[in-house]
Formats: sequence, C-alpha cells, structure tokens
Amino acid sequence: MGRVTVLMGSPRPNGNTAKLVEAFVGGLGPQHSVEVVNVAKLGIQPCRGCNFCFKNSEHRCSQHDDMEQVYALLSKTDVLVVATPVYFYSISAQLKALVDRLHNPLRDSFPIFKMALLAVGAATLPNLFDSILCQYHLCLEFFHLDDCGTVLVRGVKEAGDIEGNLALVEAKNLASKI
Repeated sequence: MGRVTVLMGSPRPNGNTAKLVEAFVGGLGPQHSVEVVNVAKLGIQPCRGCNFCFKNSEHRCSQHDDMEQVYALLSKTDVLVVATPVYFYSISAQLKALVDRLHNPLRDSFPIFKMALLAVGAATLPNLFDSILCQYHLCLEFFHLDDCGTVLVRGVKEAGDIEGNLALVEAKNLASKI
C-alpha cells in the first residue's frame, strides 16, 4: 500500500486547484491511502534561517507551529503531490512557507520516493510554469525522487473555470499510474 500526501496550496477551498486535487485523488487506486493537506488552513510561519534545526539532535525547529504536523505526516509518506495555484509565476505563499520549512535535516529521513506536481494558472503564457518546474526538477534531483509527472493547467482563473477541462482527466490518469 502506498501512502500519498497531497499538499494543496490554494487558499480557495473550492477553487480550481482543489478541483484538480479532487480529480487526482479520484484516480488513485484502493491500494493507496491518501491525505490531502489544505496548507492554507495551517498556521505555518516562514523559515527564519536560524539553523536551529541543524544544531539540535532531534532536528526540531525553533518555531512550534503546524509544521510539526506536516513533519509527522511526511515521515509516513511514500508519494508526495504538490498542488498549487500560480501566483505571479510561482507557487502560493502558503505553500512556499511550508516548502522553505523543509530546510530541515528531518527531510532526509522521510521515506518519500516519488513526487508529482499539479499547477493551475490564469494566464495562457507558454512559459507560465517555468520557474515552478525549475524548482520541482531541482527537488527531484536533490532528493533522488522519481517523477510521477505533472498536470499544468493554463487559462483558468475564476472558481469553476476548470470544470470540463481535459486536465481533470489528466490528473485522474496520472493518479492511476502511481
């Protein structure tokens, strides 16, 4: 059984990113357990760059917030899925705070071996996802993770714009291959 964690970085609980996540989760087989984390509902402070986590044997962060729950969850995750709206050619601020807090030696103990990316943007520019894809591929390389794939959606802005979009089928198909 695979343990799949989806980090959903949209502050809109019924927005287009959430709909894409729902499609993805719907495509997972019964052999997987899945947990969707709505990052916007968590109280996660940005990394302070203090390196306290590198200086103590338990690698505890100097901040005691909801990131402790995320560390615990990731310590039991096999497949990580990052889902984000695109805000000014990057991931959401909520998700960025979480990602930066993974600058912690605990990350090296996580059993994650695969990762996927779901991203939704309002613009239709051909290079809309370039900076996000660069960061994604650097993470794959740095952590030696297998790439499960990406679903990148352009031209959806208002909540519900993704309805009927082929990307929903793509997300379901991507999940079925995990």
